[in-house]
Amino acid sequence: MALSTLSTLGVLVVLLPLLYIYTASVAQMRLPTLRNKRICLLIAHPDDEAMFFAPTVLTLTRPENGNHVKILCLSSGNADGLGETRKKELVKSGLLLGLRREDDVLVIDSPDFPDSMTTTWDASKISSLLTSAFAPHLAAQKTPKDNSTPTATIDALITFDANGISSHPNHISLYHGARAFVASLTRGKPGWASPVDLYTLTTVSLPRKYLAFLDVFATIVSVALNGGGGKKSDKGNPGALVSVSALVGGGRESYGTARKAMTEAHKSQMVWFRWGWIALSRYMYINDLRLERLKT
Repeated sequence: MALSTLSTLGVLVVLLPLLYIYTASVAQMRLPTLRNKRICLLIAHPDDEAMFFAPTVLTLTRPENGNHVKILCLSSGNADGLGETRKKELVKSGLLLGLRREDDVLVIDSPDFPDSMTTTWDASKISSLLTSAFAPHLAAQKTPKDNSTPTATIDALITFDANGISSHPNHISLYHGARAFVASLTRGKPGWASPVDLYTLTTVSLPRKYLAFLDVFATIVSVALNGGGGKKSDKGNPGALVSVSALVGGGRESYGTARKAMTEAHKSQMVWFRWGWIALSRYMYINDLRLERLKT
């Protein structure tokens, strides 16, 4: 019995990584993604892009996809007095993950958005900031013009979902602020489609969160049961975005690149427990984002 159990475990140890490698290669070639879009990744702290969104950023920044990806971070992560260091680390990480230029990373250092595990940020202030950044014409208008076409300087906004992955109040605040911003673009314009599609990173259960690459199978089943993410957006973009990084190899779209974004860029954050996250968190290997459907 013991020998049989060991044999079975041995087969699984070999088979499961091979299945993941095959799945990742198929996913990178065949799963729908965004192309030729202006995309903003909205995060709360420097290192969120690497700890949670690395597979997504690596997919979207493929040169052949033609996207222009930017990162907007609403705090410098200055809770421990390392704000200036962490700003520089975020830029380095962004470039490792495929961003084009250093100025594609913008960090907001405002008392309205303190780095805090206990503070909920004001969604209306987040929405106003996003409006100023991506729909400045709307910010300048005292009243919306019903006959004007809704426009923005980005096509897609990506952030955390309502549970914030780790229940961090700063993460959750971004979700509510982003929804408020996207809804404001078509307020008073019934029948118009929003110029910005909002995608949010799916929070999974605690056991799944630490399944590392093995969560790919549950992810695919979950997306399939959801109808592949549901119907496309009004702009024709996918209803779900699934990004699966290669497990081995030196390619840019790999787990190794995501790990490097943490260990080489965010050195100030590499305390002992980060190594556990890097090895075991499914978000270092896999992302699934869902299109938020807002009523206008």
